[in-house]
Amino acid sequence: MTVDQSFVVMAKPVGSHCNLNCSYCYYLGTDALIGSAPAPRMDDATLEALIRRYIADSPGPMVQFTWHGGEPTLAGLDFYQKAVELQKKYLPAGWECWNNLQTNGVLLDDDWCAFLSREHFDVGLSLDGTAALHDRYRRDAAGQGTYERVHAAVQRLKAHGVKPDLLCTVTADAAREPLAVYQPLRDLGTGWMQFIPIVRWGYNGAPTEDSVSPEGYGDFLCTVFDLWSRNDIGKTGIQFFNECALVKAGGQASLCWMAPVCGRVPVVERDGGVYSCDHAVDLDHRLGTLDDGLRGLIDSSVQAAFGSLKRDSLTGQCQACPHLPMCNGGCPRDRFGVSDDGEPGQYYLCDGLRRFFRYAGSRLDILAAGLRVRQSPDDLMAALRAEERAMWKNIGRNDPCPCGSGKKAKTCCLGRKP
Repeated sequence: MTVDQSFVVMAKPVGSHCNLNCSYCYYLGTDALIGSAPAPRMDDATLEALIRRYIADSPGPMVQFTWHGGEPTLAGLDFYQKAVELQKKYLPAGWECWNNLQTNGVLLDDDWCAFLSREHFDVGLSLDGTAALHDRYRRDAAGQGTYERVHAAVQRLKAHGVKPDLLCTVTADAAREPLAVYQPLRDLGTGWMQFIPIVRWGYNGAPTEDSVSPEGYGDFLCTVFDLWSRNDIGKTGIQFFNECALVKAGGQASLCWMAPVCGRVPVVERDGGVYSCDHAVDLDHRLGTLDDGLRGLIDSSVQAAFGSLKRDSLTGQCQACPHLPMCNGGCPRDRFGVSDDGEPGQYYLCDGLRRFFRYAGSRLDILAAGLRVRQSPDDLMAALRAEERAMWKNIGRNDPCPCGSGKKAKTCCLGRKP
């Protein structure tokens, strides 16, 4: 059996500290959970230990650094200048570092953008589609919306030659406006976007008001996939669709929540503490510190058990599902649903994903085949449009929906008929 040697460290140089107060944030206040009150940012000694140990423990020749938060730009531009210097100091000959900064964009002035461009950082920037949706959830400490500042940051990055990956949450509100969310993000012309469903379990034992429902999530994915597959392949990449095509082509998804097991993306906090996962930064999931060595912590029996629990705790419905290779039961943190036969531990958004996989399945096969042979975007979209028309041929309102849901078309996907 081949042992997976790869891992990606998610570094949190300011912990959960942030200059925004997003209502759906799962990370604010994490410092209290781990009983930590360290300096405002990771100190130079810890930064150097992180870079030195990460490079030493990495199989290479590409070492991937993801800088996250909270809001990682609060560490200051000088922090990242120092990080790049240290990476160059410790990299073996022929190796490279790939840096990814996940940011809300508010602090990205021209000095920041020039640095990110010069040092070839990839940037993930949070922007929730429309101004109304964004400002409803992503407010600053004074309660003011931030859409205009973030939109300006996108333009500033582009002016410096950096095309950010746009990170858009799918809340209950966003799911009701899929085209209004997708189109302005596409029109920004950055070339890549991610849609991140908001799922939170409230103290009352029910999903929070802002959580997207399974039905809403499935409808959102189907609607966006139609528009994207008809018009935008080659212009805009959408992470989830590309990951689905990768799996259909026989590969393994790079997204941890879609993989059979997890645990290969640990978090290093600003004090050097190492935790199992971005969604498990608490004392129960503290693996140790940088002094213990990253490789040893990640390959430990404790972390292996954490990762394999994803596979070992699948419900019977998941184990028998034909779509299991596509999602592998979703993220364990969101398995607070109930299966069709009443078994607890089902991925909450399962029904939405199943709806999408049924609806888009044959087109995902075509997409996978086209990408594998590097078919031109125009030819690939023509093939997808033809498949979509064939799927709906001779389907009337009262006929079974071609997505395979078992419902009549009029109560399922008929509104998407081309």
